Amino acid sequence: MADLHILREHTLGLARARKIAFDWAEQVEKDFDMQCTYEEGRTADVVRFTRSGVQGELHITKDKFELDARLGFLLGAFKGRIEAEIVGMLDALVPHAPPGE
Repeated sequence: MADLHILREHTLGLARARKIAFDWAEQVEKDFDMQCTYEEGRTADVVRFTRSGVQGELHITKDKFELDARLGFLLGAFKGRIEAEIVGMLDALVPHAPPGE
């Protein structure tokens, strides 16, 4: 098994970060056949995602996105590629959001 940990700090505020995280969840559901659940909190949200060979969480706060995932044995061999894909998706979404809440 392989673990992924990705941290992205931002200055978007929770409302804008929440929108980006929701868009990210929709994108991984469509592109990677993930099953996602989104839980809103008062000061932080969490997206739980899963599919065969992958399970994890994306934590969203007013100033960071933090993703932790566990890859199964077969997908562990592709850890670098999977991590690059996730980073690319987050980087593509974050710059399009104007700063502030």
